Amino acid sequence: MSAWENAGESNEWYTPPHVFEALGVGFDEDVAAPVDRTHVCVPARRFITDNSLERDWTGFIWMNPPFGHQSTKRAWLAKFFDHGRGIALTPDRTSAPWFREAWERADLVLFTPKLKFIRPDGSVGESPGTGTCLWAAGPSAVSALRRAAGRGLGIIAQPERIAA
Repeated sequence: MSAWENAGESNEWYTPPHVFEALGVGFDEDVAAPVDRTHVCVPARRFITDNSLERDWTGFIWMNPPFGHQSTKRAWLAKFFDHGRGIALTPDRTSAPWFREAWERADLVLFTPKLKFIRPDGSVGESPGTGTCLWAAGPSAVSALRRAAGRGLGIIAQPERIAA
């Protein structure tokens, strides 16, 4: 999760299994899956490994997209919320414009402690510089985030819709 941890190596980082155990759900699709899923723990039936933003997504989805530039996060989150059914994982960057845009569209957000992500070789990474958050889109995702919070994965926040 930190640039210094893998300089010159892969930028692939996989979600640790305890996240999925806490969520207690399976997914129809992992829409940002790596080609080599040897050390991937996502409980999904289908995996999209390339050109995901140009493809149709179906069912209840898991999304741990590239953490690159804010324009990258915006594109992935826009498609995620347009799809409307799933859970997404991003860095916890509450002051970033992309985060605030996503906040306006989320049904629920779970802020997690710093997750130690899995490297492509299966080893566990160091503690990242920031926490992560899980975004819920749709009722099944809201239930899963509430379940995960109850199991100690993090704290829940619900965006308040204020009429203008």
